[in-house]
Amino acid sequence: MLSRRLEACKSERREYEQVRVFTQVDALLAFLGLERSQLPDLDDEPESFGLRVPRAFAERMRPGDPEDPLLRQVLPLAAERRPVAGYVADPVGDTAAERAPGLLVKYAGRALLMLTGLCAIHCRYCFRRHFPYQALGPNQTHLERALEEIASDPSLTEVILSGGDPLMLDDDRLDALIQGLEHIDHLKRLRLHSRLAVVSPVRLTARLAARLTAGRLASTLVIQANHPHELDESVRLALLDWRAAGVTLLNQSVLLFGVNDRVETLVELSERLFACGVLPYYLHGLDPVAGSAHFQVSDVEARRLLAELRTRLPGYLVPRLVREIPGAPAKQPLE
Repeated sequence: MLSRRLEACKSERREYEQVRVFTQVDALLAFLGLERSQLPDLDDEPESFGLRVPRAFAERMRPGDPEDPLLRQVLPLAAERRPVAGYVADPVGDTAAERAPGLLVKYAGRALLMLTGLCAIHCRYCFRRHFPYQALGPNQTHLERALEEIASDPSLTEVILSGGDPLMLDDDRLDALIQGLEHIDHLKRLRLHSRLAVVSPVRLTARLAARLTAGRLASTLVIQANHPHELDESVRLALLDWRAAGVTLLNQSVLLFGVNDRVETLVELSERLFACGVLPYYLHGLDPVAGSAHFQVSDVEARRLLAELRTRLPGYLVPRLVREIPGAPAKQPLE
């Protein structure tokens, strides 16, 4: 039975060879050789936050496995529609921290700039899944206003490019933005936070790496990998190229029930990250965004996992366990 299912799955994969991005639930399930009956809580018509999964990411999922940890991160479930107390549209206080359209200042010395509302993949636990990106207005206009605000505040020394995903912009547009930031004398560092770097590593171009390292600002790329299976050989080689170019590489994960809430998985993730030239940075407690409660791992369990990690890994491979609290002056440790 299993061999027949795997053969059928191989046939479906050949059929979907030309598909670059899955946006329909049935197509993704067919590609993986899964039946609807294997996923009883499936939501095949997600409302405003639809399915979006690049084929390159789907190819890292285990065929025929409804509990695959990569699939769990992207597959819409009916559980997302059930209201849960404490799970809200803006769980980290983005709205209160907005100083200009798309420009957030939460912590001393740092400003976060949303370049776009677009992402290559829709992760079901995304803390900005309800963010009103349309309110930012025309892209160029909101970026110009943000740069003016950054230039007017000499206390800012670092800018974090976020979104959406900043790497959804092409190299030319990022180059122009970086030039604008380099002309602001009080800035010292530039950070990019990107899920796309893992989901589609071809986006990590040599041109962009060279631009970042040749500029005046010290540059860091913070990727998001939650499970070691996300870091296949194509990702490893792309990240190593960027590290060799001189870009600092860090990872932040989200602790997710049914995805990476086992110490063996977290150990393997840290080891794999290091093999990719990346240091574990943060392990985030889940931000309580509406629709994500089924991913929750208790703080008690999170602390137990962290204690286990410390017994199995050298200190530099143990991420900091944190949570973002609206209005707090820094990420709050959960240790």
